[in-house]
Amino acid sequence: MSNPFIHIRNWYARFERPISSASLVSGFVFNALTLKRVDMFLENFWIVSHLLIVAICIVCINMMGNENEDEKNPVKVYFWLVNILQFFFGGLLSTFLVFYFRSSELTTSWPFFLILTFAFWANESLKRHYARLSFQISLFYLSLFLFAIFFVPVVEHKIGPGIFLLSGAVSLIAIGFFLLILAFVAWKKFSQSIKIVLPAIAGIFVAVNLLYFFNLIPPIPLSLKDGGVCHSVMKDADGNYVVQHENTGWRKYVTLYPDFHLKADDPVYVYSAVFSPPSLNTTIVHEWQYDDPQTRAWTDSERIVLSVAGGREGGFRTYSMKTGVAPGHWRVTVATLKGRVIGRVRFNVVAADTASPLQPRVDD
Repeated sequence: MSNPFIHIRNWYARFERPISSASLVSGFVFNALTLKRVDMFLENFWIVSHLLIVAICIVCINMMGNENEDEKNPVKVYFWLVNILQFFFGGLLSTFLVFYFRSSELTTSWPFFLILTFAFWANESLKRHYARLSFQISLFYLSLFLFAIFFVPVVEHKIGPGIFLLSGAVSLIAIGFFLLILAFVAWKKFSQSIKIVLPAIAGIFVAVNLLYFFNLIPPIPLSLKDGGVCHSVMKDADGNYVVQHENTGWRKYVTLYPDFHLKADDPVYVYSAVFSPPSLNTTIVHEWQYDDPQTRAWTDSERIVLSVAGGREGGFRTYSMKTGVAPGHWRVTVATLKGRVIGRVRFNVVAADTASPLQPRVDD
């Protein structure tokens, strides 16, 4: 009688590439639907467990020595270690894509996402490079740094350049400790790759720092949960916000700048709900800008500073108001005091003689 395990093993080896691609896509969808907040225990346990499994796989692979010939042989342990390593790297990178995307404004953070997407692609397409310690360590250190960037602010209840530098230091200490373990158990492989591994770590560290200080990394753990333009914002007797806005229907989903009909001298309100972890109280700004038709550039109109208290699931609700808003394209950038963009609210002001029909929305 044939062993069913052998049949399953051989079937997986035969269809390894499509299975890997399907698991990558399904894993990304699963993470997008299930991972909610960067400050939750289960979400961080998910990431830490993936990091530990990846670390164990890297150590085990390099303890075996040079076994590249076993990379495609499902009978060998090496084959399964490489596949497990690839799978859990995919889980890590898809988690980071989900979390960072929720905190981003793509028009400003696209270089960072280009790098993260490349790492995601490399994990899937450059599998043969897993035999190289430098490739394994590069992805591992990038994962450690991306995790530290949002985990350290959650622990310290602070954000800012100093906390970011602390995150970088934590990531270097973690990778340094791991390299000491690796050197102890797999010195031959480690000594052969050290001249590539250290510059790779340094390059990733410098690149991520440059992206941060050029405001190209999303301001995670902050995220814009909700935002929009409206005709009035007020609190009811129960302390809930009541927003009066135009019902544009499906049109708001097919245009970047939905129309906002405005009578002369009426004010314009922009509200935002910014999520911040518990005890991480901070300050944000609403930067009002309009598209100047003469210069064809965004021109600053007003900068309003607002406070944010952490802990609310749906984000801390606040708003700014402006009068004398001229017709044309407008955007309100929701950002940190250091200019890191959390999100944007865009709209097109259209002059109107009469008030537009409005509908209320209660945000409790």
